[in-house]
Amino acid sequence: MIPTLAGRLQTRIFVPATVGVVLTGLIVPVLPGTSGSIGATYRTAYLILLAVIVVGMGWELVYHLLRQFRWDKDWPTLFGLVTVVPEGLVMWLLVDAGLVPGGGHVAASTFWTMFTFVWLGQWLFVNGPMRVLFVNWRLRGGRVL
Repeated sequence: MIPTLAGRLQTRIFVPATVGVVLTGLIVPVLPGTSGSIGATYRTAYLILLAVIVVGMGWELVYHLLRQFRWDKDWPTLFGLVTVVPEGLVMWLLVDAGLVPGGGHVAASTFWTMFTFVWLGQWLFVNGPMRVLFVNWRLRGGRVL
């Protein structure tokens, strides 16, 4: 069964709030182009991750609309990976324009290294361990309850 819109939205919150938090914590100390204290870098990184969750709710609505034009109302796994491009570009534009509250200035190399690392980690988790650990995620249409 294909996850419902509600299940996709829940996944958009759950995965970054768990896997994304851990991966961000791991990548921040080795990010290129950072200046200032490590605490400030962590703060900015987690604010960007929070912004990705918030903006991701809107992306999920757009993707849901686009899926309605497919016969199976879903798309191949590779499409989920390719969404890193438009989502990354929009997030970079928001961060660079200062529209992420408290985010401050972030070097492009810092943003893209973090975004790509965290995105790939989350994508691998959703398409691997999550399908094993949370079998009902697929079988009940993505509903938690």
